[in-house]
Amino acid sequence: MTMTHEIRIPRLGWSMEEGIFLGWRKQPGEHVAVGEALFDLEGEKAQQEIEAVDAGILHAAGSLTVGDVLPVGTLIG
Repeated sequence: MTMTHEIRIPRLGWSMEEGIFLGWRKQPGEHVAVGEALFDLEGEKAQQEIEAVDAGILHAAGSLTVGDVLPVGTLIG
């Protein structure tokens, strides 16, 4: 049985309402381990590497482009 784990834009600071997607660190279809760098996000004027909290195979949701401004909580994978 396969379990699905959602990947959403996280809140990087108390007042953060949106973030700028800076690109995936993994390619769709690649295996992702817990703690591995998954994607880069800019929020609150700082760039941060977002790590995977679950293991599995990456499936991006929709078509993300570097520079997309996304609300906190947006489903991206």
